[in-house]
Amino acid sequence: MERDNLIVETTSRLRDTMRVDRVVLYYFYSQWNGQVTFESLSSDKWSILGSTGPEECFNNEYAALYLNGRVRAIPDIESESIADCHRDFLRNLEVRANLVVPILTEKGLWGLLVAHHCQAPRLWTPSDIKIMQVEAENLSQADSIRNS
Repeated sequence: MERDNLIVETTSRLRDTMRVDRVVLYYFYSQWNGQVTFESLSSDKWSILGSTGPEECFNNEYAALYLNGRVRAIPDIESESIADCHRDFLRNLEVRANLVVPILTEKGLWGLLVAHHCQAPRLWTPSDIKIMQVEAENLSQADSIRNS
């Protein structure tokens, strides 16, 4: 319960602060398999709760990048150099701009904190990236997450 409250507060605060359509927590329940377990939305029409990632796209190579702290800021999925399967996956979720920050614990990659702008491209600012990193770090340090 403490963990859930913390995640709800974090995703809502990020969505309000950054003024994006959706902030989600993508939780890994087994190696590189996960799903959206929490979301904060500007409108219910953006809900993707329970959706899983593109298994054919997220593999050991991508996982290793996030395990090393990779932050991925895509201002426009239509013009970014990304794999077709990744672009199609994001299109299906109605994502136009994407910001992904890993949540790393002693056990490894616990999850991803993700901001989506759905209505238009968005240039992610250094402050957008920093606040996401700070919030991901806060989550990774919480006892309720480190022990889960």
